[in-house]
Amino acid sequence: MTQAEIEAHQGPSHGTQKAAGKAEAHQQHPLKVYFVVWGWLFVLSAASYMVDYAGLEGYLRWTLILLFMFLKAGLIVAVFMHMVWERLALAYAILLPPLAVVVFMVLMALESDYTFLTRVMFLNSGG
Repeated sequence: MTQAEIEAHQGPSHGTQKAAGKAEAHQQHPLKVYFVVWGWLFVLSAASYMVDYAGLEGYLRWTLILLFMFLKAGLIVAVFMHMVWERLALAYAILLPPLAVVVFMVLMALESDYTFLTRVMFLNSGG
């Protein structure tokens, strides 16, 4: 049996599998994705500046600014930090700790309001 017959019988050679593994390791993403995200970042930044330019005030202003900020941060993390192409377990390992910190910050803010209100009630009652 010749070497070619042996390789044909066994399937792709070890060198071919190694080359396929290297191709997967150096995965190239199309440049169009980066340009589209860059365009969206420009549009969201312009919208954020338009909130100030339009003279919006109060909760609407801060809600829009925070919304645009989170959208821009999400696009940057997903595409430029390659999180969208990572395995789901790694994405959870990176994204869940900051989310937990935000939840704890909200809980502490609620607790601080309760503490402030009880101190005001206690000190104003003369006791």
